[in-house]
Amino acid sequence: MAEVPWSVAWVCLFLLIRLRAATCGECPPMCVCELRPWFTPQSLYQEAHTVDCAGFKPQYNFTAFPTETQVLLLQSSGLESTAPFLKGLTNLTELDVSQNRLLSIEAAGLVPLSHLVTLHLEENGLTLLPDRSLRHLAALQELYLNHNRIDRISPDAFAGLDNLTRLHINSNLLRAIDHRWFLNTPNMEVLMVGENPVDAILAGDFAPLSNLNSLVLAGMGLLSIPEGALFGLSSLESLSLYNNRLKEVPWQALQSVTDLKFLDLNKNPIRTLKEGDFRNMVHLKELGMSSMPELVAIDRYALENLPELIKVEATHNPKLAFVHPHALRELPHLETLMLSDNNIAALYRQTVESLPSLREIGLHGNPLHCDCIVQWIIRGQLHARFMEPHAMHCAAPPEFMGQCVRDIPMTDIPDGCLPFIPTAIFPEVAKLLDNTSATFDCRALAEPEPVIYWVTPKGKKIVVDMVSEKYSVSDEGTLQIMDAHHGDSGTYTCVAQNGVGLDTKTVTVTVNGSHVNPSQGITIRVLNAGLNSVLVAWTSQPGPHSTSATLHISNEKMSPMTRAITFIANGVPGRKSTVCCLGL
Repeated sequence: MAEVPWSVAWVCLFLLIRLRAATCGECPPMCVCELRPWFTPQSLYQEAHTVDCAGFKPQYNFTAFPTETQVLLLQSSGLESTAPFLKGLTNLTELDVSQNRLLSIEAAGLVPLSHLVTLHLEENGLTLLPDRSLRHLAALQELYLNHNRIDRISPDAFAGLDNLTRLHINSNLLRAIDHRWFLNTPNMEVLMVGENPVDAILAGDFAPLSNLNSLVLAGMGLLSIPEGALFGLSSLESLSLYNNRLKEVPWQALQSVTDLKFLDLNKNPIRTLKEGDFRNMVHLKELGMSSMPELVAIDRYALENLPELIKVEATHNPKLAFVHPHALRELPHLETLMLSDNNIAALYRQTVESLPSLREIGLHGNPLHCDCIVQWIIRGQLHARFMEPHAMHCAAPPEFMGQCVRDIPMTDIPDGCLPFIPTAIFPEVAKLLDNTSATFDCRALAEPEPVIYWVTPKGKKIVVDMVSEKYSVSDEGTLQIMDAHHGDSGTYTCVAQNGVGLDTKTVTVTVNGSHVNPSQGITIRVLNAGLNSVLVAWTSQPGPHSTSATLHISNEKMSPMTRAITFIANGVPGRKSTVCCLGL
């Protein structure tokens, strides 16, 4: 058999390559065609034939993409239609046409792609998803529609997508959620619908999604999550309510998802966390409560009976000043407690001792009061480690200000602590309308634990469990004023008192702009101050007389204990009187 000359062999090989290119398509100029790692929606590793034309618009005169193409990247290519480029790509498993100029699903040119698993349509100009517009994509598992202008999704828009497991429709213009969308997606596992101006979440909106694992409702401006809103989500493990307008934990709605493991409440204007907020959440593992602009207190038993909870993160809350000594109870597996960068003055030893599995605690970035409550920190009596202990500094008393907590000598710390009402707890002034109600949260740090009561502008003392049609005070110290009228205007005083002393904080309430006369009440003058005594005089102005007056003693010559005391003169008998209080 005669040998074929090398020149002829090379010509044949060249013609064969050209023939294959004509049949299978060439790699377009400015694109990259190669095998690349690719992960399935189930995170399984594969290698896929990838054509990467991101940022480059393919010319219409090229023959075709290689038919073996599995991943086609056409993002940021200025495309108004993809129809010319998708014909013959029967092996395509992932298509990315995000950041283009596609104004409709029809313009996307999604011809039958029987193997397509992942579709990216983010940042186009889509406004509508018509009925059955994706019906040809029977194998589709992941659909990304973020950052379009979609304001309407037809009831049967997802018909034919029985295999869809992940749907991202964040940052569109949807005003409502329609449960009919999900009748065609029984296998959905992840749904992200955040940053849509939805008016409200209604009961049953997600009922068909019994296999859903993760739901993101972030940034929607939601005022509440009503009972039944999460009904049907029996498999839900992760819920994000980040950056909404919730004023309280939606505990009733959460009763439908008691298998939840991860809950994100960050950046909501919730004021207090209270007993029962997380009832029956026995599988919860991580809880996020950070960047809450209005959060002031974590009250008694707020986090109770959460046997699988591992991590609590409540950081960067500018008003969070109080964690009740029994706020955390029956949390046997809690390992991480993050309370950094809040307004917390002290953390009780009982709080930490109730957590047998605690490994690390973050308390840095708080204005700590280095008094008897934090003795356990100074002495190093802790089974867990502090994160960034050198960033834990004293904000009070003045002689310790700026010092590292662990550098404070134990001999300078008294056994008892005066009550301290944090200034961020409630406002100095509150404006109410007629026939409205208002609440003012008062909390105090002290050792021993203080008793809290309120005094009205007319001198009436309001205590816990007191029966009144106008006022009530909760066990935690929250005052409620009901059915406010003009006569309820004035200065309300919260008093926290224990055997060591007391502290007060006032709020001036006006109803319908009513004027509060600052001259009414009591004027106090200090006549003489010694190391352990003070002589004061008061003058009562004409008009309704108060039955209490407050004196904050500030004198550098007095002992630290004495000058920190707040003095209350009760039962003012007349217009001019003097009193000498001894043994401070």
